[in-house]
Amino acid sequence: MAAPSRSVLRVLPRCQSLFFTCRAPSLSCSSLTAQRQQPVRSYAAAATKQKEKKVETVQEKVVKEQKKVDDKNRHKPYGLTAWAPVDDVYMVRHYPKPVHETSVAIEMLKNFQKLDFSPENQPVYINLRLDMKLEKKKKVDPFVSTIHLPHPFKSDINKIVVFTENPEQARIAMENGAAVAGGAELVEKILADEITADFYLAEPDIVQKLLPLKNKLRKKFPKSKRGSVGMNIPKMLAVFKSGHEYMVEDIYVNTQVATLDMPKEYILENIRAIVKDVASRKPAEFGPFIERAIVCSRSSEGLHIKFEELLPQEEKKG
Repeated sequence: MAAPSRSVLRVLPRCQSLFFTCRAPSLSCSSLTAQRQQPVRSYAAAATKQKEKKVETVQEKVVKEQKKVDDKNRHKPYGLTAWAPVDDVYMVRHYPKPVHETSVAIEMLKNFQKLDFSPENQPVYINLRLDMKLEKKKKVDPFVSTIHLPHPFKSDINKIVVFTENPEQARIAMENGAAVAGGAELVEKILADEITADFYLAEPDIVQKLLPLKNKLRKKFPKSKRGSVGMNIPKMLAVFKSGHEYMVEDIYVNTQVATLDMPKEYILENIRAIVKDVASRKPAEFGPFIERAIVCSRSSEGLHIKFEELLPQEEKKG
């Protein structure tokens, strides 16, 4: 055992010397900082390509004009089966919609009511489609109008508020049927819903003081275009007290004109008054204003009518 132990003691010093000589050289702080300052890239730098600017080309929009086909000399309407159906039962979309005289259409509505057993006093409506185009790109602005119908269908009188700072004008307004008349002191009461009305009229001098009511009243806010701003208060009250208001939405007018229990002549005169007032809103040199007219009751289908017979002679020629 003595011999092996002596050989081991001889080998150990040699192994220790080899171990310490094989160590990696030590790095100083200056070398470490130098290495940190150098940028390290673990990937290959990709070459960046500049984006080419795209030149926008303005393409002219080609608007295809709808060609109006003249069907007068044809044996049948373009795209339809025939001018009129032969049988009582037929597909409506295969034939042109019949256009009735206004008096005939009103009589048909009254017959529909008897067949349907619907209320006799149901409202009668008219729907007008308008051509709002003027010269070039100009159009007729949507408007609101109040007219006096020859035969009013409402039994109650409209509630009207008149804004004026003149005590004498306020007294005249109350004598001519105004519900409330006063100055800027009414603004707070209207905002608090203490005063409500169907129409609001005003003199020109007080309109600026009523601007806080613009969001509250919206379409009822007094405007000169609607005829609710002026100096002749009795005349305005005469129109709005029993007047009928209609408005243009997009290119359509849809409003009530009568009740079905009224005489046929009364309904016809009310329709004529609405059509005449609407047609006067566009100059005659730009062509007809009304393109199509439909009358109906609450429970019936819509009937196309010949509105040209309701226009004055000058409008027909235009």
